[in-house]
Amino acid sequence: MIIENQKDVTTAVLAELKRAPNARFREIMSAFVRHMHDFAREAQLTEEEFHAALAYVVAIGRHSSESHNEAVLIAGSLGLSALVCLLNNGNHGTTETDQNLLGPFWRMHSPTTPNGGSIVRSRTPGPALFVDAMFHDGSGQPIAGAEVDVWHSSPEGFYENQDPEQAEMNLRGKFFTDAAGRINFRSVKPAGYPIPIDGPTGELLRAQGRHNMRPAHLHFLATKEGFKTLISQLYVPDDKYIESDAQFGVTRHLLGNYVRHENEPAPAADVQGAWYSLEHTFVMAGGTAKLPRPPISAKAKGERLKIPHLA
Repeated sequence: MIIENQKDVTTAVLAELKRAPNARFREIMSAFVRHMHDFAREAQLTEEEFHAALAYVVAIGRHSSESHNEAVLIAGSLGLSALVCLLNNGNHGTTETDQNLLGPFWRMHSPTTPNGGSIVRSRTPGPALFVDAMFHDGSGQPIAGAEVDVWHSSPEGFYENQDPEQAEMNLRGKFFTDAAGRINFRSVKPAGYPIPIDGPTGELLRAQGRHNMRPAHLHFLATKEGFKTLISQLYVPDDKYIESDAQFGVTRHLLGNYVRHENEPAPAADVQGAWYSLEHTFVMAGGTAKLPRPPISAKAKGERLKIPHLA
């Protein structure tokens, strides 16, 4: 098609997309092109701004590695990850759901850990946390034999893959639900942390005058044949940043019941001082069990990162 005016560009691209044999690909790409072209028209995008945007996309790739995924980080910071999650769960985002963000720090092959075991694999100061998690189907029946990955940041605010000072797979573990659909384990209470800002995501946050903090949370990923893979987080409700998560992930349903215990004995005899307990029942919907693509595959080396806090 010979282009006569700016409207012809969109028409020509959409006409070519009709050749694509995959119907869903045609649908998605056609919608993407329409909205992208309309965005350029609405914003009256200049050539200089367009080339700056392309450089931004290139920088996302350059700042990604085996131990860091900038694309996942920036998608979360734009609210896109949270939106896609809610659109696909909880009756299209209209009712409560245990589904939440995968985040950029999930790794495969966490060590299999027995129920009642600890996921603390190197010296990790912080108050002890004892977790009881139940997994039920939509009718309230327990799901036995589900594989559950658990991971979280240290009380210093680092996932083990970011931190060469932590042991490999520290604060990560894989559990299997018992006949009652239950797992239980010991860890330390997680802390909120700053997301990395040395790449395009940092530029985005600075331009908006936003901070780069995530409230403290604990990750779960549960799979079993016959059920949709459950990806979830349980947030610490009294965290300073619970109302302003840099990744827009906090939902009211996933404010965890982290209970502080002062004067009662802990489940383990070696615990001194205050400790925490957490209980939650997750509901898994019927569907296909499919693991997501791991955002990272390796552990960072060298010195521990120093991630600034944006005010």
